Amino acid sequence: MLKQPRYVIAVKDLAKSSAFYRDKLGFEVIEIEDKGWRFFVRDNVTIMAGDCPDEMAASETGDHSYMAYIVAEDVDVLFAEYEANGVEIIKTLRDEAHGMREFGIRTIDGHRLMFGQSISA
Repeated sequence: MLKQPRYVIAVKDLAKSSAFYRDKLGFEVIEIEDKGWRFFVRDNVTIMAGDCPDEMAASETGDHSYMAYIVAEDVDVLFAEYEANGVEIIKTLRDEAHGMREFGIRTIDGHRLMFGQSISA
């Protein structure tokens, strides 16, 4: 049985990414023994970020920069929070034919995240 998603991403500047996830997206930043990694945690979502300054930036991968689709309890509230925090919105909040109310953002590293909620919920 699957339990809790964890996403692993490469970032160019771990300190800048940590500040973005904390200040803009509301994640807690967890430092671990390995100084090249930090975990970003919010509710049941964990993003494991590795410091990879020499790797291709996610923004350069085009359509392949999607990192995750995260289901939220109240996507309208989350959208308002991220909009107020100045997060780059790449897909505005809307109902989709596949039964989800969703929106998308781009992170400071160029990763794209989608957030959705079942319309029937």
